[in-house]
Amino acid sequence: MLKSSTGWILIGLIFIAFMFLLVEVTAEVKEVKTLSELIESHVDLKEVTLSSNSVITDRNGDIISEIYRDANRVYLSYDQISPFIIDAFIATEDQRFFEHKGYDFIAITRAILSNARQESIEEGGSTMTQQLVRNLFLSHEQTYNRKMSEILYAHELEKTYSKNDIIELYINTVYFNNGVYGIEAASRYYFNKPSERLTLSEVAFLSAVPNNPSHYDPLTNSDRTKLRQEWVLKKMLEARYISEDEYQDALVDPIQLNVRKKIDTHPDYVTYIHQEFIDLVAESEGYNLKIKQAPSDEAKQKIEQNLQERVQHLLAQGIEIETYLDPFMQNLAIKTIHRQVPDTDIQATAVVIDHVNNELIAMTAGKDYRKFDLHRGYQVHRQTASAIKPLLVYAPYFEEYNVPIQSTINADNICYKEKGEEYCPRNYGGAQYGMVSLATALKHSYNTPAIRILDRVGVETAFSYLDAFDFSKVDASEQRLTSALGGFTHGVTPLELTRAYTTFARNGSYQTAYGIKQVLDKNGQVLFAWEPEEMEVWSKATNDKMRKLLSEVIESGTARKAQIPADYAGGKTGTSSDYLDLWFVGLNDRYTTGVWVGKDQWLSIAHLSDQSPHLQIWKEIMK
Repeated sequence: MLKSSTGWILIGLIFIAFMFLLVEVTAEVKEVKTLSELIESHVDLKEVTLSSNSVITDRNGDIISEIYRDANRVYLSYDQISPFIIDAFIATEDQRFFEHKGYDFIAITRAILSNARQESIEEGGSTMTQQLVRNLFLSHEQTYNRKMSEILYAHELEKTYSKNDIIELYINTVYFNNGVYGIEAASRYYFNKPSERLTLSEVAFLSAVPNNPSHYDPLTNSDRTKLRQEWVLKKMLEARYISEDEYQDALVDPIQLNVRKKIDTHPDYVTYIHQEFIDLVAESEGYNLKIKQAPSDEAKQKIEQNLQERVQHLLAQGIEIETYLDPFMQNLAIKTIHRQVPDTDIQATAVVIDHVNNELIAMTAGKDYRKFDLHRGYQVHRQTASAIKPLLVYAPYFEEYNVPIQSTINADNICYKEKGEEYCPRNYGGAQYGMVSLATALKHSYNTPAIRILDRVGVETAFSYLDAFDFSKVDASEQRLTSALGGFTHGVTPLELTRAYTTFARNGSYQTAYGIKQVLDKNGQVLFAWEPEEMEVWSKATNDKMRKLLSEVIESGTARKAQIPADYAGGKTGTSSDYLDLWFVGLNDRYTTGVWVGKDQWLSIAHLSDQSPHLQIWKEIMK
């Protein structure tokens, strides 16, 4: 037994002597440069970055979603760290921190003697700098080889960073169990408050955890954590960081955990914001142009992969994505849809845009939506039916021919030859109405007048007006007369159609309404913000005529059930063939709201059409 202990002691002494000579002596000779270069060839000590939680906030500045994967960390600068926290870690982990050069000769000696008595590696004598190196660059295996690397790295790190920088990095890297890293995230997770508001007792309690995170887990082993907390306070007292009175008060100060779960609300809106953020980065940093100019599909895929990696890198930097979300309107839209469409197999979405400020303030994705599932608000394209008529037919007609609003159009049946085939559109029920006013044709959604007008304007000319809008799947292949009735190959999304209708609220000009206000870095500096261009689609004279026609749709047309008390209200319904889709997009003086109702399986909802759920949803949201 004596021989074994003596052997351990000799090994330890040799190790100490070797390390002392290696670090101290080489500091005086040219080989130190070789040592630095050797370490730099393995790691870049000058570029130490830690991931930090990103957040999405609503229009009031409240967090609606925290973004992080495995590491829950909220990074603090040195100036933001409470002195109590710094004192607690120095008192318990590294009392000679401000004196050593990364390693502590005395602590290492003490650890080796202890290990010799235990005949195993039980203590490491690591400084906070060594622990930081271990967390950042090395493994946690208990071997002398790893310890040697740890000391060398720590010595180099102390030459690169100030003591304050090292404390900052250390306190942001220590692990507090349950996926929590750093004191700020720990404070928010276990006590649901920022670390600056922690009491001395709470600081000591949390400081107890990193020594052995699973053993001192506050959620499962709070008694152990409490005992360790008392030891931490004792060490702080011995180091004269706290007074006897502070020590006694902290011992009896009760610990009340208030575990805070990850914030992740409004999944409909947040899911869309994730996509819009990708779009914003792609536009701001030139990825869109690169994708457009890509010489092959393989090159395009590589650029898209680089974009995704860039986005993930940004989200790991602790950014804040400020949005225009109005939580009240969002919740109102969701509740209204559930109330008006109780059938479990029928879905509905609503998009609400504040067209005065050009802000997307609410958007639903479907009933009982789960984050990142298929989003019916912006990912699903459906046939617009007659809801496209104001944009593709009537506004272009006014703009091209400047006809008076009292003009008439034939509402009888008609047949055309289109692409070698006969096309004979009919009004609903096959009725013929003779000559009718444009207002009558639109408010009752007659089909044959719309076909005649599109033919008169010219299909290509009429479609040129749609170029201003963000209809991602409407292209030249859609240029045919059937499109006057919404007979597109793919269709449009509720978001796309609602955005387009804001033109009627903006004197004929279009500007894309976004959900993201701006993106800030962790220092509050603006990283990204949309710079949308406003484009005049048609004149104010045309727009005034369209507003009049749209108002009659609500006053005495197909949308009478959507009447609301307002200075102005107007919109257009749309019902696709076999009642696969029910649409209503309308506006008042402040908001433009689009509503779609239908089944995911493209099945009829004719039994629901008489109840007009799309109109009832719009009415409840808008009134």
